Amino acid sequence: MGILRWIFAVWLACAALAACAQDSPVLVGTVIKIVDGDTIDVQLDTGPIRVRLHGVDTPERGQPWGKESTGALTGLVAGKEVAIEPFEQDRYDRMIGIVYWGELNVNLELVKRGHAWAYRKYMRKADTELCIHEAAARTAKRGLWAAKERPIAPWEWRRKATRQAPTDYSRETASSCIAAIGK
Repeated sequence: MGILRWIFAVWLACAALAACAQDSPVLVGTVIKIVDGDTIDVQLDTGPIRVRLHGVDTPERGQPWGKESTGALTGLVAGKEVAIEPFEQDRYDRMIGIVYWGELNVNLELVKRGHAWAYRKYMRKADTELCIHEAAARTAKRGLWAAKERPIAPWEWRRKATRQAPTDYSRETASSCIAAIGK
């Protein structure tokens, strides 16, 4: 995906020259495909890119609540024009970024509605709001937190072959989530 590297290089250059507003999203395009609950394809003027939502992780396709999380993202952005605040490119050549639909931070909205987890390992200290809203969704039993079965974090679901018992996040506080950022 050479175009993705070019776009990211331009964005970095723009940021370095302070030619772009620090808090404003810089890539604008139309969502052409919902890949899963935390990944979308966006058509930019320069071509299509795959975008992985920064700081969130949603249940996998075969995991309980996976379909609902994908459906939530579909309802928020499918076919709509979005703006992307890019951060980096991952090992799968996806742009990692915060997606906005108008003023709505889509990444945060998924967490607020209980369709996504705050992805502690890849969050920045500036992303603590994700932990706060995850804890609020858990307390209010919204989305996956309303399930009868205790939800398993997607990062633990993906490694379930190791047969380790999953962590019980059902009583986790925003503070403990924030403490785990980057670990």
